[in-house]
Amino acid sequence: MTQIALIRHGSTAWNKEKRSQGQTDNPLDQEGREQAALLAARLAEESWDAIYASDLERASETARVIADRLGIQEIHLDSRLREMGGGQVEGTTEEERIAKWGADWGSLDLGKEHPDAGASRGKAALEDILRQHPDGRVIVVSHGAVLRNTLRSLVPELDISVKLGNTSITRVNHQDQAWQCELYNCSLHLEPEKGTL
Repeated sequence: MTQIALIRHGSTAWNKEKRSQGQTDNPLDQEGREQAALLAARLAEESWDAIYASDLERASETARVIADRLGIQEIHLDSRLREMGGGQVEGTTEEERIAKWGADWGSLDLGKEHPDAGASRGKAALEDILRQHPDGRVIVVSHGAVLRNTLRSLVPELDISVKLGNTSITRVNHQDQAWQCELYNCSLHLEPEKGTL
């Protein structure tokens, strides 16, 4: 069995402003760095074989905080783990989108990457990780929308309607040619008084 911890990156200034980030390369903000440190402490309670991450800074920086804590030297950057491309929507808030394109802006193309395209590249990246780490335990740091679309493809019965929180952990296992999700969108490490899983 291969176990993969899918992690959404820590928070950014645009997260707080509710701006669509897409593939715009934003860094973590101070809270995002603190979230990554709390996540790293949680992950350090277990043994991990490798870390993969999107090459966008907010994900690779989150991965670096984890790797430093775990003593893992190399982070494997993979552009297939990037966030869904937002086209003209990137950098805008909901209010700005409504003002510019109307309330049904979501039905317009605007150059956005199709969900199936994001799912396809995310799935391909995870399948390559499986081949590299049979029976391994791997951390993958990526982005909310591409992770949810990838999960929709891998585990169709999973309810992905809840958006992934910053530095949340979603655990998936691959065994007997099938994927299972044993934990979705868990952020207990951000609530230290409640303990950790």
